[in-house]
Amino acid sequence: MSERALRGTRLGATSYETDRGIDLAPRQTVEYACQNGHRFEVPFSVEAEIPHIWECRFCGSEALLIDGDEPEEKKLKPVRTHWDMLMERRTREELEEVLAERLEVLRSGRMNIAVHPRDRKSA
Repeated sequence: MSERALRGTRLGATSYETDRGIDLAPRQTVEYACQNGHRFEVPFSVEAEIPHIWECRFCGSEALLIDGDEPEEKKLKPVRTHWDMLMERRTREELEEVLAERLEVLRSGRMNIAVHPRDRKSA
């Protein structure tokens, strides 16, 4: 192909294909509305599962399906703290025993605690 034929055609920006002779899949148009009062339509395939929530194309907030069922609330797991995970592995008596052992080691001086050089200067 000659370079002259492509000059000024904006390659990649424009498609030269047409929809002539092509049967498109059956579609349905669904309407959404956001909290800010924006209403817009989104085309979906007839076979597609329609989402209850869609991002508003005007402001980016969540838009709900008009004339649709309310979205199901997702079950949230309760937050597990470090203490909860620790109590899954040990009983309170075992923890008190471990604490007593560690305190004994600290008080006896058998544990070598390195002192940072910066801390020695200030002491």
